[in-house]
Amino acid sequence: MSNAQITSLVTGGAGFVGSYICEHLLSVGQKVICIDNLVTGSKSNISYLIDHPDFIFVSHDIIQPAYLDEILKGTIQEVDFVYHFASPASPKDYSNHPIHTLKVGSMGTLNALGIAKRYQATFILASSSEVYGDPEVNPQNENYLGRVSTTGPRSVYDEAKRFGEALASAYYHAHGVDIRIARLFNTYGPRMRIDDGRAVPNFMFQALKGNDITVYGDGSQTRSLCYVDDTVEAIYRLASYSNLLPANRSRFENNPDPIVVNIGNPVEMTVLDIAKSIKDISESKSEIVFKPLPIHDPKVRRPDIGLANRLLEWNPVVDYMTGIQHTLKYFKTYLKEN
Repeated sequence: MSNAQITSLVTGGAGFVGSYICEHLLSVGQKVICIDNLVTGSKSNISYLIDHPDFIFVSHDIIQPAYLDEILKGTIQEVDFVYHFASPASPKDYSNHPIHTLKVGSMGTLNALGIAKRYQATFILASSSEVYGDPEVNPQNENYLGRVSTTGPRSVYDEAKRFGEALASAYYHAHGVDIRIARLFNTYGPRMRIDDGRAVPNFMFQALKGNDITVYGDGSQTRSLCYVDDTVEAIYRLASYSNLLPANRSRFENNPDPIVVNIGNPVEMTVLDIAKSIKDISESKSEIVFKPLPIHDPKVRRPDIGLANRLLEWNPVVDYMTGIQHTLKYFKTYLKEN
């Protein structure tokens, strides 16, 4: 099958990572159906794609069944890949939309899996390092089962992702759907919402505005930041590599379950060092201030990407300073225009 014949459906395609996936798939000649309800995504992220002849935008909430034949008036005959990336992804967003976050991780995943089953499509689930919770091991590999509260403030996102993985695995075993699960670690880059509350955009907004830069706890908690271009390359490889088809997997892993792969940059930084670097790069006069650490905020976060390296022949290539400078430039332009 040539790329010109491939049709991919991307839920959450107007979101931060989803929009880059749409862009990348179009760049390799695929037809792309983007589904988004624009709760946390934005039309501006895909505005330059709207007139592309192989791009279709569908305003739809994936927690409701998506009958493509009816929605697209029979113009699409097949779907080869389903990328399920619909979900609020920042603590601020899933705190503001807790029920919807749980629904998109459960009912939304169910509906997206239904499309994959019907069209016999490969299904790529955007999971998260949050399935590991506040881990007791560092780095985290795919075999670590996690340390997650089911009732804490982060549970709506953590458990939505864990349930999504379980549901996708059930479709793999019960219906033979080709499932690939990507556990994403702290992706950052242009098109992040400046008000989404995550560390990088939060620090950049505060630094560029000259406001106090807010660090929670003493800043010793760690994160591993992966530039969005690297993340998308790994996701594309995870989706498209035929050596990951079930019949071929034994040459890599003697595992009867779906492929689950950590995708992130293993370079670990403290939150305080991230804040200091953004302050320095932006030449900001802001002061760094400290506030209490939120409950269940992970103390460490670092991916073991050995499996991604072996299966996908992938390593991140964009270094932190380069990625941060690209992101800072984007936010400077955004603030000038808004």
